[in-house]
Amino acid sequence: MRALMLALSLGVSALAILPATATTVAAQAAAPAAPYPQGKLPDTAKPTAYRLILTIVPSKPRFSGHAEIDVQVKEQTSTLFIHGRDLKVATATVTQNGKTIKAKYTQVDPLGVVRLDFAKPVAAGAATLNFDYDAAFGDTAAGLYRIQVDGKWYVWSQFQSIDARAAFPSFDEPGFKTPFRVSVITEDGLEVASNAPEHMSQDEDSKLVRHQFYATAPLPTYLLAFAVGPFAVAQGMVPPTPQRPTPLPIRILATQPNAGKLQYALKETGPIVAHLEAYFNQAFPYPKLDQAASPVMPGAMENAGLDIYGDNILLLDEGADTEQKRSFGMVVSHELSHQWFGDYVTPAWWDDIWLNESFANWMGYRIGNAWRPELNIGAGANEEGFGAMHIDALKVGRPIHQPIVNSADIDQAFDGVTYGKGGQVVAMIAGYLGDDQFRDGVRLHMSRHPHGNATSDEFFAALADSAQDPKVLEAMKSFTSQQGVPVLEFSHLNGYLRVKQSRFAPMGVELAPQTWTIPLCLRRGADEACYMIDKVEGALAADVPGEIMPNAGGRGYYRFVLPAEDWDKLIATGATLSGVEGLAANDSLWAQFAVGKLDTSKLISAARVMAANPDSRVAVDGGGRLAGLRRNGLVAEDATADYRRVMASIYGPRLTALGFDPKAGAHASDSPDTQSLRTNLVDLVADDAHDEALRAKLKAAATAYLGGDKTALDQSILGLALAVHVEDGGLATAKALYETAMTSKDELFRATATSVVTSGATPETANWLFGVVLTDTRLRSTERLRLLGGLMGQPKSRDMTFDWYVANYEALSKGVGIFSASRLQTLGGGYCSVERAAQIDSIMRPKVEAAGRGTLAFDRTIERVRNCGVLKDAKAAEVTAAFKSAQ
Repeated sequence: MRALMLALSLGVSALAILPATATTVAAQAAAPAAPYPQGKLPDTAKPTAYRLILTIVPSKPRFSGHAEIDVQVKEQTSTLFIHGRDLKVATATVTQNGKTIKAKYTQVDPLGVVRLDFAKPVAAGAATLNFDYDAAFGDTAAGLYRIQVDGKWYVWSQFQSIDARAAFPSFDEPGFKTPFRVSVITEDGLEVASNAPEHMSQDEDSKLVRHQFYATAPLPTYLLAFAVGPFAVAQGMVPPTPQRPTPLPIRILATQPNAGKLQYALKETGPIVAHLEAYFNQAFPYPKLDQAASPVMPGAMENAGLDIYGDNILLLDEGADTEQKRSFGMVVSHELSHQWFGDYVTPAWWDDIWLNESFANWMGYRIGNAWRPELNIGAGANEEGFGAMHIDALKVGRPIHQPIVNSADIDQAFDGVTYGKGGQVVAMIAGYLGDDQFRDGVRLHMSRHPHGNATSDEFFAALADSAQDPKVLEAMKSFTSQQGVPVLEFSHLNGYLRVKQSRFAPMGVELAPQTWTIPLCLRRGADEACYMIDKVEGALAADVPGEIMPNAGGRGYYRFVLPAEDWDKLIATGATLSGVEGLAANDSLWAQFAVGKLDTSKLISAARVMAANPDSRVAVDGGGRLAGLRRNGLVAEDATADYRRVMASIYGPRLTALGFDPKAGAHASDSPDTQSLRTNLVDLVADDAHDEALRAKLKAAATAYLGGDKTALDQSILGLALAVHVEDGGLATAKALYETAMTSKDELFRATATSVVTSGATPETANWLFGVVLTDTRLRSTERLRLLGGLMGQPKSRDMTFDWYVANYEALSKGVGIFSASRLQTLGGGYCSVERAAQIDSIMRPKVEAAGRGTLAFDRTIERVRNCGVLKDAKAAEVTAAFKSAQ
């Protein structure tokens, strides 16, 4: 699964992460034993096959089902624990040896543990569990959920991690892989998709049709999927490849208003499939591929043969900008790589899901880059990896590979550590080992577990057998088994370049020391050499002239420290560094600021040099981080004019040289990376430099666009222009934009508008939106969180929004799924204050704990707010002075 993450605002702060819930292992061990399983089910019975008949009528608020589960009972029992959540079960029985025994169905845990008490003991051997039930649809991406779009109802599923149990009684664990035979009964005329191809359909009665699907390959419950509704459909074939001699049927499904946005995905998915088949040297593992779009899916899900994406990831029109194409390429590559690594070979338990997601994250960027090199997708992996360091450096956290002993802890495995750090660690090992040798290890791993389950250790063993290099495996394990970010400090002594490793800790934080086995690739000028660092300190090689780039290719998951003169030499090359090396250098530079060992003036100087870099990410990376200083209050109000002057002097000339016209397609002849650079420069110059002429141009274009001239704004700057329009227009403008969004059939516009309607929010804006969040039935659950997050991001509305959030937390937390749980916990993360951190902790902790979703995301939020406050207290005066004196 791939979830979209918000951008890093300050070099030491606020990374929005996927849902994360946790309690410590020590706390779990100390807790009294519960009368029912908290994690894995007892080893009493094992499912061997499912037969499901679901009646899904999207226009109705509830669905119903008949479920049959073939099981192998290991020993005679009168009680069996399975999974089911909020299902209204009418009948439950077990059939064995031709006899039927009644069962009492009792949900004993809010997370969906069920106890079956049989009227008579069930003997060891084969048996079949039978259930008839119904349940309510959800309204967010969890379980079976339905959304109304343009007056029509649609249904999708989202079962990862433990939400299949909200759709049917089950053994809802990844280690149980069985075939599923599925039938869906629904209204005539609706499209129905599931994992396998449809076998046949037949009339159920005058209004309903039964769609029967072929049996699936063995799957865990979390990869089962459904989509039912009046979908627009585009279909085609992926041509044969050397690994697949026959065409692969492919379909794109979307809500009716998106009928004109299906062709890009239909055309471009095929080449991505071909790249993946070549990498794995294996045909696509399933007989067909459907990809469906959902308006409330903020990420994507790799269901076998039926991937489901957020609308704005999968659906692109002719005006799609570079960022949307990057997102499409990376996320589709990520999800489709899972069809092999995750679906075909599945983790044995949730503690190995890190490998699933880390590998897919690496593959998403790798295959995305191979698919369209001109989009510069690959550098995003480094950006995300360095971003993950900001949460991995916290005292509160977890290693990539962590035992999962409690169901409430499962979602914690889907966070920035798994995706960003894990992907970077995979890239580091693959880079050191060599792409071909690493690929061969992956292929060996796949061949050993066809349609089965595997552990991390089994993957490590496959790499070891392929690479014959135990040091590489030591390195990978040292990064996956312990939390934290290594720092490599370089020095010159007696003609040698020396290196010392330690653990990175933000200012004011003491962390236990650690060491890693680190694959280090270092560049001196044009020469590159790689080393395996497994000691605390030592000499690398004879010293030679030239700048030092201690993270050649940007692949390493570590930060570095250079002597002052070496920093100056490296920064001086900032305009010519490769994109990935520029990002690596900037991250380490800002990390030194975060620990109090580097002055703000050096950051401003580096940003000025890097602004000339041709890579769109590197050119503006420093600007984004400088903007974070302002957002977090490290720039005093009386230095606002100086801050704007400095930002204008750094980024204004680059934008002027590129030129800017807001009209749709005005810069279509530029390279995609240049288009992306221009968008980011417009953001910095209009917002941070507050260039009035540019803002006026954006407002005029936004007014024309909202007045019906859709050519007035290119998609790449739609959000920027609307944000300026609202910020300067005030409450009346915000209300008008909100109403336009709620009545729009364009999902891209709706998502963009609801993201910027809080721009420049005042207390009046907040009071209006509090009523909207509670009463407007047109508003989707994901949009409610988006609006609250926007209000928390605005200084004038933040405090009153926090008070409202505290008062309404219980209502907001009901029914949240994997994508929303931690977003809700982290809404207080916009503060930068030691005192505020303590206050949030005191007020919110009881509420977060009572919600039963764990506390890891909340704990991280508190620590980030506190760490930011420590940095602010120590450096605000210096930061302010630096902007005032900068030329």
